[in-house]
Amino acid sequence: MRTVVVDGPASIRVDTRPDPALSGPDGVIVAVSAAGICGSDLHFYEGDYPLAEPVALGHEAVGTVVEAGPEVSTVKVGDQVMVSSVAGCGDCPGCATNDPVMCYSGLNIFGGGVLPGAQTDLLAVHAADFQLRKIPDGINTEQALLLTDNLATGWAAAQRADIPYGGTVAVIGLGAVGLCALRSAFFQGAATVFAVDRVQGRLQRAAQWGATPIASATVESILAATGGRGADAVIDAVATDASLTDALSAVRPGGTVSVVGVHDLQPFPFPALGCLIRSITVRWTTAPVQRTWPELIPLLQSGRLEVDGIFTTTLPLEQAAEGYATAAARSGDDVKILLTP
Repeated sequence: MRTVVVDGPASIRVDTRPDPALSGPDGVIVAVSAAGICGSDLHFYEGDYPLAEPVALGHEAVGTVVEAGPEVSTVKVGDQVMVSSVAGCGDCPGCATNDPVMCYSGLNIFGGGVLPGAQTDLLAVHAADFQLRKIPDGINTEQALLLTDNLATGWAAAQRADIPYGGTVAVIGLGAVGLCALRSAFFQGAATVFAVDRVQGRLQRAAQWGATPIASATVESILAATGGRGADAVIDAVATDASLTDALSAVRPGGTVSVVGVHDLQPFPFPALGCLIRSITVRWTTAPVQRTWPELIPLLQSGRLEVDGIFTTTLPLEQAAEGYATAAARSGDDVKILLTP
């Protein structure tokens, strides 16, 4: 089979590897039909994480079950499925909450060096009854792919931001997760969403969805727009030192900063005294993907929650290097890349 690997900064290739075997009686093999390039994949591509050996990339996949173990009961061969990017054992009290982050054995993420990468022809999935779900009627490929990670992450980011009805929210970073968080914030009661990014095309996209674009002077602009008070909630979908500092400075006293961006491996100089004095709540979230599905799927099926326009580019798997270069350029025209094995 073919699989996308990274073996150094900006070094992407499509490798040929043996087809996977079932991980056990509770596992399946999925023939991947679509895989996404996520912003967190770029940490490997841009050299933020050290590589001891080549890593098979990708944690967002939908496809067809082509082999299933005897203990799998929720899907069968031939079913079209979506695979949660975050994986648990599926058999502990933590996983019983439908949140893989709570797994007693510790969560794993596909394409992070432990589990196989999802940008591939064939993907072995363990604990399949927990990890994946048959794609429901009325859910298209792009929606299903967003449900595996980005939409679940943006939705959870908004939920954990304590957004008051009629309140103000600032979303920092308008990649796929940020745009999903923006749509989720409106849906969960925000009256005003400030969309913060350096890329003009992404600001225009956010404005088309009803957000108030902010291109520069992040903190000053948000404070000015809120009469000096700050936003009720700030969602940081970037998590650099600069964006985290801006988020903590732009939230009002007593407000909440919800962080879903992936920071690098360096410590962040957290301004603890200022947050204490201003009674700031800070939440860091890895998405509880499976827990969000019962909420998000009906909203997508009904058309009440829309995510059209987030995938902007589709490429065959062989052009994965081009896809990563495009994603890393962070242009206004290209938000999210879909790869088709």
